[in-house]
Amino acid sequence: MHNLGVPKKWQLVDVYGFDPELLAATPQPVLAMILLYPYSQQAEVDHKKAEEERIKKDGQVVAKGIYHMKQLVSNACGTVAIIHCIANNLDKIKLEDGPFKDFLNKTKDLSFEERGEELMKCETISENHHESAQEGQTEAPSLDEKVEHHFIAFVHVDGHLYELDGNKPFPINHGPTTADSVLESGAAVCLQYMKRNPDDVHFSTFALVDHLD
Repeated sequence: MHNLGVPKKWQLVDVYGFDPELLAATPQPVLAMILLYPYSQQAEVDHKKAEEERIKKDGQVVAKGIYHMKQLVSNACGTVAIIHCIANNLDKIKLEDGPFKDFLNKTKDLSFEERGEELMKCETISENHHESAQEGQTEAPSLDEKVEHHFIAFVHVDGHLYELDGNKPFPINHGPTTADSVLESGAAVCLQYMKRNPDDVHFSTFALVDHLD
């Protein structure tokens, strides 16, 4: 984030658990959340299909101007989740001049699919994605290697909590929330993911916070 022009006061920190005392340990304000979860074919594919059918049938409120992009680059779901977090909080995050600001300005009026196509073309973001992945404590997968974990983002826009997933064709509205309740509202949805796969412990959650506030 910082190499691409996000001010260093904004950081991603671990959310250590969803009990009230552990949520209270997370620095505030929280602008967005990211969930890394194990992708279970049975649990997630079936759920995604049912979810899409329900929304297409019943409809949902989707805020005008919400930034949602398609993931077309394999194993780049973490980068897409970060873009979702930042792009939907530009009223609070003042980006420095640089490739990220240029990319968002270029893609702000494009479609879901067109944004994904532009990300494929953006060499600067791709290079930063690769460099950051290599700095991790475990070996990063290649771009075409099949992985069993996935990153998604949760953001507050116009009084609602939205799940943004580059593999889903539209944002998922999870109901009313406030700017001060993103952490609690996001945690509730993360728990739903965990309940669909109760025997797996490979979940991680991060919060985008003002680390210097």
